[in-house]
Amino acid sequence: MKTAQIEPFFAALKAANPQPNTELEYTSVFELLAAVLLSAQATDVGVNKATRKLFPVANTPQAILDLGLEGLEGYIKTIGLYKSKARHLMETCRILVQQHGGEVPRTREALEALPGVGRKTANVVLNVAFGQPTMAVDTHIFRVSNRTGLAPGKNPLEVEKQLLARVPAAYAVDSHHWLILLGRYVCQARKPRCWECLVAPFCDFQPKTPAAPVRY
Repeated sequence: MKTAQIEPFFAALKAANPQPNTELEYTSVFELLAAVLLSAQATDVGVNKATRKLFPVANTPQAILDLGLEGLEGYIKTIGLYKSKARHLMETCRILVQQHGGEVPRTREALEALPGVGRKTANVVLNVAFGQPTMAVDTHIFRVSNRTGLAPGKNPLEVEKQLLARVPAAYAVDSHHWLILLGRYVCQARKPRCWECLVAPFCDFQPKTPAAPVRY
């Protein structure tokens, strides 16, 4: 994608969705952290289904610790890899209580030191909770960035660096949400819905996927 096409690409996405946000449900920074940690290799819909039952009972690090491991597992057992995620979340809560006064830290280094929190999860928390212009490259963003030519790269870190370099500052904070939603609902893996894509005119992908013929 040529540099001149990047600004109109994001302008179109912003016009359609001026205030994008994560589809994970949360009411505090800790709830966001917990939800993102649980969302690895799982859908936001599945995580929300579990946290709607968990968070009314335990939505602070100490409250999670008070549940105990088996108690926590009972709430999140519908989520894939729930046993390892429960262990990670319990240990994360222990560190938050012991080292951070029960608060979620605001730095990448401190976040990535938490069990189960990698670069992508840290980027989500820094972006969504603290408004930093980070890029959490998941499968959707990786696909969209490569397919459109916006920020091609062989791995998530390469794509992240490309996005940080190429996305205009005016769109940096919200761009990660727009790209996720684009990949989730329009620029899908098996068959991109080019015929209804707002940014198709700026995209390098060829040939564009036509709409299926209407059968009568």
